Amino acid sequence: MDPEAVAQLLGGRGDNSILDELTPREREVIGLMAEGRSNHAIAARMVVTEGAVEKHVSNIFSKLGLPPSDADHRRVLAVIAFLNG
Repeated sequence: MDPEAVAQLLGGRGDNSILDELTPREREVIGLMAEGRSNHAIAARMVVTEGAVEKHVSNIFSKLGLPPSDADHRRVLAVIAFLNG
């Protein structure tokens, strides 16, 4: 998704958003996920290791109530939840 579109979606958040559970760093990660970035690209952009990004993504999945599943793509579900906020 276009970074500008993601920024506009973030700007329209009201009270009690699902984002309230996420740390600022996790919000940054999920925003980059919404732009279609890979963990490698997110790590390069944020100047952190891929392991750090993986930890943030895992925390995001947990906070959004997205357990491991063979039937669902948690990354896509997380971005949808983020955009629906």
